[in-house]
Amino acid sequence: MELIEILYIIKVYILKKQILQCTKNGSGVKMWGKINEKFRKYPARIRVVQKMLELGIRISDDGKIYCGDLKINEAALAKVSNVDRRAIKSTIDLILDDKELSTIFKNIVPAGTLLKNIAKSLGLGVIEIESGEKSNGILASTSALIASKNINIRQAYAEDTYLEEDPVLTIITDEPVPGDIINEFLKLDNVKRVSIY
Repeated sequence: MELIEILYIIKVYILKKQILQCTKNGSGVKMWGKINEKFRKYPARIRVVQKMLELGIRISDDGKIYCGDLKINEAALAKVSNVDRRAIKSTIDLILDDKELSTIFKNIVPAGTLLKNIAKSLGLGVIEIESGEKSNGILASTSALIASKNINIRQAYAEDTYLEEDPVLTIITDEPVPGDIINEFLKLDNVKRVSIY
């Protein structure tokens, strides 16, 4: 794994820790609880927030939306979120009016290119591991198993357990992984399904 990829993963990890530590008045309500509380009457706005998190879209101080340094048109975000354009503006306004959510959404950074769809063309391997809701230690145990086979990990991406009912950990390796390793993955705690390609 190259230094730039490690730094990127660390940056995403720190952001995720900030998101998961977001609480309301010390009551321990995590960010998703706060979002549900803030937007529960507005399913369209929840879809907007989910899409913004999925794509790494941030909000600037003046209410403009960006993916990295690229300014995103409100109509484009509305289309991909399957909502009316007015839902984008009202979502942004609600986020900017809330100190905790504003801090989070002003500091989102996109995680970069996921190599999954181009791995075969690059001669890389892909492992997808579906875990249960309790996926503590899944990255550590799977990377240890891969390392024991003397295979290097190029990239790892985990879906958020708060957004996905059955989150998937996607691991890209420097080379294709032999299929006989599937049974070893299935023996790990909280692993429901494994796909290798």
